[in-house]
Amino acid sequence: MEQAVGLLEVYGLVCAFMAADAGCKAADVTIETFDKNKPAKAETLAVPNLVTVKFRGSVAAVEAAMEAAEAVAKEVTGVVQKHIIPRPTEDTEKMLKLNAFDKK
Repeated sequence: MEQAVGLLEVYGLVCAFMAADAGCKAADVTIETFDKNKPAKAETLAVPNLVTVKFRGSVAAVEAAMEAAEAVAKEVTGVVQKHIIPRPTEDTEKMLKLNAFDKK
């Protein structure tokens, strides 16, 4: 069964955990592996790492999870960007499994 994916990029790992928790409590979704990114001029930011939370489920569930997660993230450190992909292609599915937390 095809599942939608919601991508919520936030500042910092603590914010990502709080957003993920809120999203999972708000809707019937699962979380895929977080991803991280260090933006340009990271040393000038209060929180130098960006973390992407990936929600999976039906489109309606992902929308509800993203709404709840975004509300929490805005109260903590903020949202960088967000997007929902209703039916990811096979190639997109492969890319969603990649994450920088596995790299040293």
